[in-house]
Amino acid sequence: MCGVTGNAQDGNYKVNDLQLKDNKRAQFVKESLKNLILSNEQIEKVGEAFKQEMSSALDEKTSSLQMENTYIPELPNGSEEGTYLALDLGGTNFRIILLELANGEFLKEDFKFYHISDEARLGCGIELFNYLAECVKDFMTLKNMPFDMKIPMGFTFSFPMKQHSLHSAELVTWTKSFNCPSVVGCDVVQLLQTSLRKHGMRNIEVLCILNDTTGTLVEGARLDAKTRIGMILGTGSNAAFLERADRVHHWEGERHGEKNVIIDIEWGAFGDKGTIDFIRTEHDKEVDNGSLLKRSFTFEKYISGKYLGEVVRVVLKSLCDKNLLFTKASKDLFPAPWKFGTDNVSHIEEDALNGCSNTSTVKVLDKFNYRFNIDYDEDDIKVIQYTTALVSYRAALLVSICTSVLLNRMTETDITVAVDGSVYKHHPRLKKWMVQLIKELSPEKNFHLMLAEDGSGKGAGLVSAIAQRINTRNVCITNGNHNNGHAMNGHGKEMNGLGKHMNGHHNGVVNGSNGIHNGH
Repeated sequence: MCGVTGNAQDGNYKVNDLQLKDNKRAQFVKESLKNLILSNEQIEKVGEAFKQEMSSALDEKTSSLQMENTYIPELPNGSEEGTYLALDLGGTNFRIILLELANGEFLKEDFKFYHISDEARLGCGIELFNYLAECVKDFMTLKNMPFDMKIPMGFTFSFPMKQHSLHSAELVTWTKSFNCPSVVGCDVVQLLQTSLRKHGMRNIEVLCILNDTTGTLVEGARLDAKTRIGMILGTGSNAAFLERADRVHHWEGERHGEKNVIIDIEWGAFGDKGTIDFIRTEHDKEVDNGSLLKRSFTFEKYISGKYLGEVVRVVLKSLCDKNLLFTKASKDLFPAPWKFGTDNVSHIEEDALNGCSNTSTVKVLDKFNYRFNIDYDEDDIKVIQYTTALVSYRAALLVSICTSVLLNRMTETDITVAVDGSVYKHHPRLKKWMVQLIKELSPEKNFHLMLAEDGSGKGAGLVSAIAQRINTRNVCITNGNHNNGHAMNGHGKEMNGLGKHMNGHHNGVVNGSNGIHNGH
């Protein structure tokens, strides 16, 4: 089950056994790296730990997983229409996006990036949100958008938050390069709404808040109605899935008979309480000790683009220290901590698909000024490729274990998993490994891994449309009056009628979003 060495028919999609001219050296290398290979018992224990942590979080007990209720109780159904604004905040450059939907399809997409200065990112939080509002006003002016017609907005906010409703979320802490402590603990939707009104945009209503992972699930469901899981495998990693509402105990406000709800797992922190320390190697401990957030984001440090390159570097350094690698080279050539990016891992892995070719590995070594037949030889290349493959395969296996746990808890047998992120898109063997491993771990499920790009943008527009549909339906239920429901539908059309007034004011679909990588 889930062995490192694949069957013969797997071709190059397996970790080949390490064979060197010096058999003794090969055995020493394999012995040094054996802890990177998970046993069947460990695989089963990781799955059980993930299931237990999920259950504990849903029961509001201690867990390393947030299992955050997003309050999104349904997915796109093809009826979404109208024009929406989306604000996508997750880094030093943020986007404002104009989206036009008809029959659940995007007709037009236009966006602009705005830079956030150090002063704004590290200063007064109120001023940060005022700056966001100023940029929205600039965007509306640039696109000749009217200021006297209601415009719904979705807010993609990729920072830790505690959601209270579909349109209310409390900032738990800033991450990345942001630190505006004055607004920690505040409702970020209210902050944005207040700033928009202060700058004369009372016509904009922020209908929803979400993160990029939830957006990936929703955009995936638009592309394929069988989508039930969304996943980011990029600089960071996370997953969200459609859960039965009766399993979710934390629910603020009134329920309206919801059958399902999207849960944001925040699985990057899986293992922070020590539940998967049995797979932790000395190499992993060294990576953790060198990271900015020690004993945090444990799972992410095994699988994400922010850390995979450093894991490989640390493992290779340990082999150098044992005189099993680069015995001819100056130690000064070896990459410094955090200077061996995950892009190098993907490039080295390309050689595994090209038979006996070492071209990509040599190019990586060239970047660090290693010279072939002077500083290293073919056996060194094989050791590097073997190490990179083991670390990559372990990442694919861990992601597959958790994905299988999600699949196996669902009643559907035919399920699509929407995935985005730079690691998923650029690692040459990751997807194939995941397909093979998930098949083994979820043999009764017919699943499909599907690329769903720009969930942080398109997802915000789709969730805004869903929020409108829910608000209309809930008011109808509350009033118990068909006429009231008819009036609300008219209001929805007013909010969505902007598209009819926007023709000619923007230039159709802008494909610039294709180059954006989700970093979670």
